[in-house]
Amino acid sequence: MAASPPDHKFHRRRKPMSIGIIGAGNIGAAFARALARAGIHAAISNSRGPETLAALAAELQPFVTATTVEAAAKADIVLVAVPWSKLPQALSGLPDWHSRIVIDANNPIEAPLFKPAALGGRLSSAIFSEFVPGARVVKAFNHLQPHLLSGNPAAEGGKRVLFYSGDDASAKARIGALIERLGFFGIDLGPLALGGSLVQFPGGPLPALNLVKFG
Repeated sequence: MAASPPDHKFHRRRKPMSIGIIGAGNIGAAFARALARAGIHAAISNSRGPETLAALAAELQPFVTATTVEAAAKADIVLVAVPWSKLPQALSGLPDWHSRIVIDANNPIEAPLFKPAALGGRLSSAIFSEFVPGARVVKAFNHLQPHLLSGNPAAEGGKRVLFYSGDDASAKARIGALIERLGFFGIDLGPLALGGSLVQFPGGPLPALNLVKFG
């Protein structure tokens, strides 16, 4: 009897999710370096144009390329790490997010004075979510110092901890899987209202803590 043809629906590989980065400051660049270290492709952008990111792209080739904000915003997963006062301008005029995942890696404070932004008693992630209507927002990658985010996640025989939170279970699962692939130990802090408040800097108790999971 002739063998049956393979059922391709079970053999078809899922297309890897594309990753874009808006903001090439300390956090955005550290995230790009973490991705490149793990062999994950991404595109990074800033407000000044891809030509200003040539040195970073050369450092992280072939995994990270420089692109425009508009192009980075079209990725399946988009990390945003922009000075707080520049967020409205950085995210204005972009196409609808269509339920794509947007990582809020922002802190409502700006160097060099590190003066907290006036939030009117609101959570920074709630305000950020209004800048990306239609997106599934996950708070992550903002609480760890950049050199630890871009460095080796293995620490003293354990794994460095990264927190994440959000209101969409599927989006959080994607980011949790990405954190694991980067070599960190991810901890789900629950919904955005809870987790976002715990990692908000300034104000939350978790930012800048260098925690390690053993075992």
